Amino acid sequence: MAPLEAHEPAILESAVPDKIEILALVGRALSWDPASADFPPADEALELARVFTAYGRIVANDLSVAIAGMPSDSPDGRRAQTTLSEASRRLGLMPLGPTVAPRMAAQRAQNLARLVQALNRAVGHIGEAQVHPVPTSDEHQGAAPTAQAPSAQRSATRHSP
Repeated sequence: MAPLEAHEPAILESAVPDKIEILALVGRALSWDPASADFPPADEALELARVFTAYGRIVANDLSVAIAGMPSDSPDGRRAQTTLSEASRRLGLMPLGPTVAPRMAAQRAQNLARLVQALNRAVGHIGEAQVHPVPTSDEHQGAAPTAQAPSAQRSATRHSP
Protein backbone atom coordinates (compact mmCIF):
# COMPACT_ATOMS: atom_id res chain seq x y z
CA MET A 1 0.00 0.00 0.00
CA ALA A 2 2.88 2.40 0.69
CA PRO A 3 3.97 2.63 -2.97
CA LEU A 4 0.45 3.71 -4.01
CA GLU A 5 0.32 6.39 -1.32
CA ALA A 6 3.65 7.77 -2.48
CA HIS A 7 2.22 8.27 -5.99
CA GLU A 8 -1.14 9.82 -5.00
CA PRO A 9 0.04 13.48 -4.93
CA ALA A 10 1.56 13.14 -8.40
CA ILE A 11 -1.70 11.67 -9.70
CA LEU A 12 -3.69 14.50 -8.13
CA GLU A 13 -1.35 17.17 -9.47
CA SER A 14 -1.58 15.82 -13.00
CA ALA A 15 -5.38 15.46 -12.79
CA VAL A 16 -6.03 19.07 -11.72
CA PRO A 17 -4.76 21.81 -14.04
CA ASP A 18 -3.15 24.93 -12.62
CA LYS A 19 -5.07 28.19 -12.18
CA ILE A 20 -4.15 29.61 -15.60
CA GLU A 21 -5.36 26.46 -17.33
CA ILE A 22 -8.53 26.47 -15.23
CA LEU A 23 -9.30 30.08 -16.10
CA ALA A 24 -8.93 29.25 -19.80
CA LEU A 25 -11.33 26.32 -19.37
CA VAL A 26 -13.74 28.55 -17.43
CA GLY A 27 -13.72 31.02 -20.32
CA ARG A 28 -14.37 28.22 -22.77
CA ALA A 29 -17.31 26.86 -20.79
CA LEU A 30 -18.83 30.30 -20.29
CA SER A 31 -18.55 31.04 -24.02
CA TRP A 32 -21.19 28.42 -24.78
CA ASP A 33 -24.48 30.13 -25.60
CA PRO A 34 -27.24 28.63 -23.43
CA ALA A 35 -29.90 29.96 -25.81
CA SER A 36 -28.52 28.12 -28.82
CA ALA A 37 -29.08 24.49 -29.66
CA ASP A 38 -25.41 24.05 -30.47
CA PHE A 39 -23.69 22.64 -27.38
CA PRO A 40 -20.43 20.75 -27.12
CA PRO A 41 -20.65 16.99 -26.83
CA ALA A 42 -21.88 15.87 -23.41
CA ASP A 43 -18.63 14.02 -22.66
CA GLU A 44 -16.61 17.23 -23.19
CA ALA A 45 -18.89 19.24 -20.88
CA LEU A 46 -18.88 16.44 -18.29
CA GLU A 47 -15.08 16.39 -18.33
CA LEU A 48 -14.99 20.14 -17.71
CA ALA A 49 -17.50 19.71 -14.89
CA ARG A 50 -15.24 17.06 -13.36
CA VAL A 51 -12.18 19.31 -13.60
CA PHE A 52 -14.07 22.31 -12.17
CA THR A 53 -15.32 20.16 -9.30
CA ALA A 54 -11.83 18.90 -8.44
CA TYR A 55 -10.32 22.37 -8.65
CA GLY A 56 -13.26 23.91 -6.79
CA ARG A 57 -12.77 21.51 -3.88
CA ILE A 58 -9.13 22.52 -3.59
CA VAL A 59 -9.93 26.24 -3.66
CA ALA A 60 -12.85 25.77 -1.25
CA ASN A 61 -10.50 24.02 1.18
CA ASP A 62 -8.01 26.89 0.89
CA LEU A 63 -10.84 29.37 1.45
CA SER A 64 -12.03 27.47 4.50
CA VAL A 65 -8.56 27.64 6.02
CA ALA A 66 -8.31 31.38 5.25
CA ILE A 67 -11.73 32.07 6.78
CA ALA A 68 -10.71 30.27 9.97
CA GLY A 69 -8.06 32.94 10.49
CA MET A 70 -10.51 35.82 10.12
CA PRO A 71 -12.39 37.55 12.93
CA SER A 72 -15.95 36.25 13.16
CA ASP A 73 -17.40 39.73 12.66
CA SER A 74 -15.43 40.43 9.47
CA PRO A 75 -17.67 41.38 6.52
CA ASP A 76 -15.14 39.80 4.15
CA GLY A 77 -15.21 36.62 6.19
CA ARG A 78 -19.02 36.49 6.17
CA ARG A 79 -19.15 37.00 2.38
CA ALA A 80 -16.52 34.33 1.88
CA GLN A 81 -18.47 31.99 4.17
CA THR A 82 -21.55 32.49 2.00
CA THR A 83 -19.54 31.56 -1.10
CA LEU A 84 -18.11 28.57 0.74
CA SER A 85 -21.60 27.39 1.72
CA GLU A 86 -22.76 27.58 -1.89
CA ALA A 87 -19.61 25.76 -2.99
CA SER A 88 -20.29 23.00 -0.50
CA ARG A 89 -23.75 22.52 -1.96
CA ARG A 90 -22.70 22.58 -5.62
CA LEU A 91 -19.49 20.59 -5.26
CA GLY A 92 -21.43 17.90 -3.44
CA LEU A 93 -23.85 17.28 -6.30
CA MET A 94 -23.81 13.83 -7.83
CA PRO A 95 -21.94 13.76 -11.14
CA LEU A 96 -24.13 13.55 -14.22
CA GLY A 97 -24.14 10.26 -16.06
CA PRO A 98 -22.71 9.71 -19.55
CA THR A 99 -26.19 9.56 -21.14
CA VAL A 100 -27.15 13.08 -20.03
CA ALA A 101 -28.32 15.55 -22.67
CA PRO A 102 -25.59 17.89 -23.98
CA ARG A 103 -27.56 20.98 -22.81
CA MET A 104 -27.75 19.70 -19.23
CA ALA A 105 -24.05 18.74 -19.21
CA ALA A 106 -23.11 22.19 -20.55
CA GLN A 107 -25.28 23.92 -17.94
CA ARG A 108 -23.62 21.94 -15.15
CA ALA A 109 -20.16 22.84 -16.48
CA GLN A 110 -21.12 26.52 -16.77
CA ASN A 111 -22.53 26.62 -13.24
CA LEU A 112 -19.36 25.05 -11.89
CA ALA A 113 -17.26 27.49 -13.95
CA ARG A 114 -19.10 30.40 -12.31
CA LEU A 115 -18.53 28.78 -8.92
CA VAL A 116 -14.79 28.52 -9.61
CA GLN A 117 -14.78 32.23 -10.45
CA ALA A 118 -16.61 33.06 -7.20
CA LEU A 119 -14.24 30.92 -5.13
CA ASN A 120 -11.19 32.55 -6.69
CA ARG A 121 -12.68 36.01 -6.05
CA ALA A 122 -13.41 35.10 -2.42
CA VAL A 123 -9.87 33.82 -1.86
CA GLY A 124 -8.56 37.06 -3.37
CA HIS A 125 -10.76 39.21 -1.14
CA ILE A 126 -9.76 37.28 1.97
CA GLY A 127 -6.08 37.57 1.04
CA GLU A 128 -6.49 41.29 0.45
CA ALA A 129 -8.35 41.73 3.76
CA GLN A 130 -5.55 39.93 5.60
CA VAL A 131 -2.87 42.08 3.97
CA HIS A 132 -4.81 45.35 4.39
CA PRO A 133 -7.11 44.91 7.40
CA VAL A 134 -9.87 47.46 7.81
CA PRO A 135 -9.19 49.51 10.95
CA THR A 136 -11.66 49.20 13.80
CA SER A 137 -13.80 52.23 14.61
CA ASP A 138 -11.52 53.18 17.55
CA GLU A 139 -8.41 53.03 15.38
CA HIS A 140 -10.12 54.75 12.50
CA GLN A 141 -11.33 57.72 14.56
CA GLY A 142 -8.16 57.98 16.62
CA ALA A 143 -9.93 57.43 19.93
CA ALA A 144 -7.81 57.64 23.04
CA PRO A 145 -7.28 54.43 25.00
CA THR A 146 -9.63 55.15 27.89
CA ALA A 147 -10.01 51.65 29.31
CA GLN A 148 -6.35 51.42 30.31
CA ALA A 149 -4.94 52.53 33.61
CA PRO A 150 -3.02 55.86 33.48
CA SER A 151 0.33 54.05 33.83
CA ALA A 152 -0.55 51.76 30.89
CA GLN A 153 -1.52 54.82 28.83
CA ARG A 154 1.83 56.50 29.54
CA SER A 155 3.66 53.26 28.70
CA ALA A 156 1.75 52.94 25.43
CA THR A 157 2.53 56.55 24.58
CA ARG A 158 6.26 56.08 25.25
CA HIS A 159 6.48 52.89 23.14
CA SER A 160 4.32 53.89 20.19
CA PRO A 161 6.14 54.95 17.01
